[in-house]
Amino acid sequence: MSEPVWILVGMMGAGKTTIGKRIAELTGRPLFDTDAMIQQRFGRTVSQIFQIYGERAFRDHETEVLESFPPAGGVLSTGGGIVLRDENWTAMRRLGPTAYLRATETQLLNRLETSKRKRPLLADSDWQSKVRQILAARQSRYEMADFVLDVSDDADETAERAIEHFQAWPGRAEGERA
Repeated sequence: MSEPVWILVGMMGAGKTTIGKRIAELTGRPLFDTDAMIQQRFGRTVSQIFQIYGERAFRDHETEVLESFPPAGGVLSTGGGIVLRDENWTAMRRLGPTAYLRATETQLLNRLETSKRKRPLLADSDWQSKVRQILAARQSRYEMADFVLDVSDDADETAERAIEHFQAWPGRAEGERA
């Protein structure tokens, strides 16, 4: 059996990329990022892809990336909306355990306000309300993950807790949360 992929899901701004990098550094596992893979396919940023081709095309490519991803270890940081499609959950379950990095609304708003990354779904003057709407709509989908980790403001602490849970998988009881 091949090594499972450790998959991070959660809202934009939750720290999936940052925590994924720390997990990779601490464990020596390679890091993969679905947004980066899609950007490489298109030769464009996520914002440009959304603007030119639309969200549906982006989500289609997100699904293709997941379905073609080999179950060969590593850490996979996903885009915030990857949880919206059932077929993505099927693909993620094939690859390995999923961790929902759960940040508070305040953490998300603070991080997104200071982020240098442009978020296509937040191209709105009232982006804070949009964040709240997206979080409310996706919360139950994120909670489908194998475990939930509350995000600390210390990336190392969150990464270390994630590693502990990933290494213990699949020995966790059904429905148990971190």
